[in-house]
Amino acid sequence: MNADLDKQLNVFETKINEDINIEPRDWMPDDYRKHLIRQISQHAHSEVIGMQPEGNWISRAPSLRSKKILLAKIQDEGGHGLYLYSAAETLGISRDEMLHQLHEGKAKYSSIFNYPTLTWADIGAIGWLVDGAAIVNQVSLQKTSYGPYARAMVRICKEESFHQRQGYEIMTKMMQGTKDQQAMAQDAMNRWWWPSLMMFGPHDSDSPNTGNAMKWKIKRQSNDILRQKFIDKTVQQAHLIGLSIPDNKLKWNEDKKSYDHGEINWDEFIRVINGDGPCNKQRMKHHIKAHQEGEWVRKAAIAYQLKRKELINQ
Repeated sequence: MNADLDKQLNVFETKINEDINIEPRDWMPDDYRKHLIRQISQHAHSEVIGMQPEGNWISRAPSLRSKKILLAKIQDEGGHGLYLYSAAETLGISRDEMLHQLHEGKAKYSSIFNYPTLTWADIGAIGWLVDGAAIVNQVSLQKTSYGPYARAMVRICKEESFHQRQGYEIMTKMMQGTKDQQAMAQDAMNRWWWPSLMMFGPHDSDSPNTGNAMKWKIKRQSNDILRQKFIDKTVQQAHLIGLSIPDNKLKWNEDKKSYDHGEINWDEFIRVINGDGPCNKQRMKHHIKAHQEGEWVRKAAIAYQLKRKELINQ
């Protein structure tokens, strides 16, 4: 038995080392499977919960064009959640179980979606900063070692790039507008900058999951490296349109060819992750309510499929 297990583990590790994707029917260590279920389900939950703060502005978008773009973006996010739930299901967990874990507080989603969208500028900040941070992280996930996850990320990254441009366009237009609009854009920048940096997770030395994720090539780059890439890219974009970064320790480091920055408030990060953010209870209450009210649709769809299969087999 141990010889068989050693052989399976050797095949698995060889594929990882040679950058051959692990597929659903391949043997994999239990810890690898558990790590993927946790990461992919959390990613899926984040996409779906992330529809809420933007959905809050559909009826208040300042123009028909902006409303159409926002609707398309929110629809994309829902689709991303479906791709990712499907990818997680190939690991042997059901969608119902993943949602049950979310509703019971046993599964997490990105802490950033527990912050409120107070003005239209927040929609720009989410598109530019939040989706911009997501792109930096998700581009590397296109080469993650688990095949279904890697393939899902290809389309997701293309759509997230559209979202990032949409957000930057909003912020650019506001910075070209009145003093009040410029102040509104800067206020959104001040409130969303630090939570966006938190999206990459704790420092590598404080992250309990980074070691195995890197070893198994689920993650291709560490939290701190990805965060630094985002900072270096985004600071220049902000300066181009006249926005200030709310970090008095931000400074270009000529030796590193990148920016030094201030310390993130990790106490806030942990507090929000654990349910004490501005909108945690509101987000979950809304998600549970929508899930319960949509139960009849799911039942009707299943009944239709069963009836269709019955008629085909007659």
